Amino acid sequence: MSPDSFSEQQALLQAVLGAGDAAALSPHLPKDGAMRQRLWQRGLQAYRANGHALAERALAAAYPVLAELMGLENFSALARHFWTEHPPLRGDMACWGDALVAFVDAAPQLADEPYLADVARLEWLMHLAASAADVETDLPSFALLASGEPAPVTLVPGAGIALLASSYPVASIVNAHRLGQPSLQQAGERLREGCAEHALVWRQGFRPCMRSSTVAEHQLLSGLIAGEPLEDVLQAASMPGGSKAPAFDFNTWLAEAVQIGLVCGARRVPTTKG
Repeated sequence: MSPDSFSEQQALLQAVLGAGDAAALSPHLPKDGAMRQRLWQRGLQAYRANGHALAERALAAAYPVLAELMGLENFSALARHFWTEHPPLRGDMACWGDALVAFVDAAPQLADEPYLADVARLEWLMHLAASAADVETDLPSFALLASGEPAPVTLVPGAGIALLASSYPVASIVNAHRLGQPSLQQAGERLREGCAEHALVWRQGFRPCMRSSTVAEHQLLSGLIAGEPLEDVLQAASMPGGSKAPAFDFNTWLAEAVQIGLVCGARRVPTTKG
């Protein structure tokens, strides 16, 4: 590719994204008639408009609660600006948008609503969970928990498992908008009271799910995701917040976790011999 061709492509890309100026683009405009130049400009405007509309649709699909919280006009402006600063590098728009979290976090216009970045983080985890790889359920493997063998055992997390520890009640905020439980009023009260929440994301069947989580469950699942022995993660989960934390009932938790797909089996933890 010649330097002139590369320069022309770069100028065109910047123009389509709305990031270039007329001075940089003018050398590459058609020179053979004012009519062709006007048609070219209209085509460029159409590309920009289509790109902005595509960005708004893609981001609204991944961040519906953020869009509701910000309002249509503000979210549309955010999407257009984000598309200019972080254009998609792949054809699959469902994979685009992960950088919006940091973009929202750094936006000075949103500094008075710092919880929005964690709302975006949680929604992106749910977006990823929807397309997470399947994890095959192996019910017979749970017999390892009662085998009495000296080899350490751990549990296999289900599909799309992800955790978020937030300084804000993000699980309540997102589910208030998604499910109506808790109510918007209750979620607003928790936000005003400065409640922190742990959020748990997973996939049940083809549906991404999310709920608030206890500190003990958060500790437990963090260890399981890391592949640590169950004995070690249970010890960490039993002391999550001092004496005020309620006792963690592992057997009750495990029965529910298997039923809803949080864990799909058990396996031995590989040991390394020195």
